[in-house]
Order: sequence, then C-alpha cells, then structure tokens
Amino acid sequence: MVGQGVLRECLIAPDVTGVLVVTRTPTGVRHPRLREVTLADFADLTPIEGELTGYDACFYCLGVSSVGMDEAAYTRVSYDYPMAAAHALARIDPEMTFVYVSGEGTDADSRLMWSRVKARTEREVMELFRNGFAFRPGFIQPMHGVRSKTGWYNAVYTAIAPLVPVLRRIAPRYVTTTDAVGRAMLRAARGGFESRVVTTADMR
Repeated sequence: MVGQGVLRECLIAPDVTGVLVVTRTPTGVRHPRLREVTLADFADLTPIEGELTGYDACFYCLGVSSVGMDEAAYTRVSYDYPMAAAHALARIDPEMTFVYVSGEGTDADSRLMWSRVKARTEREVMELFRNGFAFRPGFIQPMHGVRSKTGWYNAVYTAIAPLVPVLRRIAPRYVTTTDAVGRAMLRAARGGFESRVVTTADMR
C-alpha cells in the first residue's frame, strides 16, 4: 500500500523527473516518467545495478506482515532485502536519500520479533546513509484506490473504514494516509526532517 501511495505522489509531483520501480510483477501503471525493472531475488541487486544510477532517493516500501512467519523468514524480507538495496545504492551514491518504511512500535529492546528486526534495519540504514530515514507509520488509511496485496488487510480496512474519522480525532498522532506518507517521503528527499526517525505525527 505504501509503495502504491508514494508512486502516485511521485508521478504527480512536478519536480520529480523520473521514477524507477523495482518489482517482481508489473504495477500496471503507465506514465511517461515511469520505468519498471523486474527482479527475481531482492537479496541480490547485481542483475539490475546498471539501472540504478542517476537517482536522488530510494523509497524502500517492500514489507510483509509478521503474522505466521518465523524470525528467519521475516528477517529475510525485513532485513536482508532492504539491506541488499541499501548496500547496492550506497556503492553508487552514498549521498542519496534512503527512506526505509519501518513501523510504529519499532524498538531494538522489544520482546516482539518484528520490532527488533526492523530496529536493526533502521539502525544500519542510518549508519550507511547520511540522508537515511526510518519512517514509522501507525495506521495507514488507503486513498485513491490503493489496495493491499494481502487479502485480509483489505477486509480489515473495509470493515473499519467508517471508524477512521473517529480514529483521526481521538488518536491523530497514529493515523495517516497513503498519500500523506508519499508526500512525506518526497519531503525527506527534498530537504529532510529534523529527526531521522519519522513518526506519523511528523508525516502529518
């Protein structure tokens, strides 16, 4: 969902001159400023490294729910994959902006496996890039037709949609939208944030 949201915001932003999507399956989006490359294994960007030059920022939006996953499998997606991208891009341009989408509640000392894994990724991204950011969204409301690839996520979002205005009133620090997250990523690339750990409140 975050990837769809940030892609939309990039394509409507007049100062974004080109977007490269690295994906396993085509997005179906057509735009003169958009290119797509497919990658079979996100742990190895060697086959496409030649495609990655000339960009100012990476918005790393690949993620997965930890529900039903053991630590090794979750670490592969939430640590190995983003760090493979981070190391490949740092070799090309260590001054670029790298935004890693983490999550509310990320904590290196947490008893929750997903929280510890994401905290490790956050730390190493920010060590690797002077302009590295960890985005920690809480509840994200999908906008403009954005849908999750996880079926039960869509069911949950549909079920609670009438409650979102209430959530925004009683817990505004923890509720944002896919388009707001996308615009916040663009802000990170344009000039950064005061903190390199960007919360939902910062995004709003």
